[in-house]
Amino acid sequence: MEQNILQLQYALDTFYFLICGALVMWMAAGFSMLEAGLVRAKNTTEILTKNVALYSIACIMYLIVGYDIMYGGGVFLNGIALDGASDAQALVGAVLAESAEAGFGGDAVYSNAADFFFQVVFVATAMSIVSGAVAERMKLWAFLTFTIVLTGFIYPMEGSWTWNGDAVFGLYTLGDLGFSDFAGSGIVHMAGASAALAGVLLLGARRGKYGKDGKVNAIPGANLPMATLGTFILWMGWFGFNGGSVLKLADINSANSVAMVFLNTNAAAAAGAISALIFAKLLFKKADLTMTLNGALAGLVAITAEPSTPSPLQATMFGAIAGVIVVMSILALDKIQIDDPVGAISVHGVVGFFGLMLVPITNSGSTFSGQLIGAATIFVWVFVTSFIVWFVLKKLIGIRVTEEEEYEGGDISDCGMEAYPEFTRG
Repeated sequence: MEQNILQLQYALDTFYFLICGALVMWMAAGFSMLEAGLVRAKNTTEILTKNVALYSIACIMYLIVGYDIMYGGGVFLNGIALDGASDAQALVGAVLAESAEAGFGGDAVYSNAADFFFQVVFVATAMSIVSGAVAERMKLWAFLTFTIVLTGFIYPMEGSWTWNGDAVFGLYTLGDLGFSDFAGSGIVHMAGASAALAGVLLLGARRGKYGKDGKVNAIPGANLPMATLGTFILWMGWFGFNGGSVLKLADINSANSVAMVFLNTNAAAAAGAISALIFAKLLFKKADLTMTLNGALAGLVAITAEPSTPSPLQATMFGAIAGVIVVMSILALDKIQIDDPVGAISVHGVVGFFGLMLVPITNSGSTFSGQLIGAATIFVWVFVTSFIVWFVLKKLIGIRVTEEEEYEGGDISDCGMEAYPEFTRG
């Protein structure tokens, strides 16, 4: 009977992990739609090409080297599989062995292959954040070259210090200091924003975005229905992002935890959208759709660091505050002329840090000092290494398109085809 229960638990937890991974993979579609909707029509095809390519590169690089750096095991050369045991006793032994290797003390029972799949889609999420921030003026192949380095080395290194618990350059262990990041407000989202910030600082603003007198000129997105669809896809995918981070489902406590994570994730997103909508109305006297969309995403990012321990009321409050913060951050970055077409640095970076600092309020296993040190470690590592890579690329091949190519748009200069040809051709 015990063996039958373990087999069932293994099957359910593995299936749950795979479904959550598929939901997170679907976030790639969300990022594609959101970014394509918030850029000008002449850059739509290039944005879509970037998102398909970056997801594919992330999957390959994490398979070849990234997972090995982050967790060890050499997936690409050695593979991850059970031994093909047919009898229940051998299966039990294999399950327990896998659980022990994964560091879960024999409690989590799911395939290591499912774990890899769940982890690899997180890597792609981090890189997708960079895509939107550098949109409309970065060379496609410079971006894809950077993708190789971030997904194959930069992200896996900081992941090994956080989720895998390795000592940072052998100096200190973040977990011992009280650092906790349940599903990746810092490890995924702030990391992606840090890489994006480094690129944006070297890249510069889009032409015409800022006037000589400091005036900020709005550059409207071409397709707000597409951006809205992208936001809802991301919102849906986030249930896999946060829910899957519970790591298991097939027992009462885990099932209850998953349910609470779903509830809190949804509440934070809804509150973020409403607070951003109201705050923008007070500031601009109009209902601003783009700020509302970013408010929902801000609520999602904020709750990601710890969605399991807050009450629904707390999760709603956290999301509402995040919605206000993201509007203020987007306006502040424009004031200092940091051009981020989709607000990615504000949503994922500023709010990602905010989410980390919320954790000790409801999770007694974390500390504010530990969260600060963890956030600083992630930011410094990702920003500095990314800045170096971007700088080298700038010197070797250049990272910015020419003025003529920027005016013409990435669709023609990089891809040779337009997303909306009927709008520009007779």
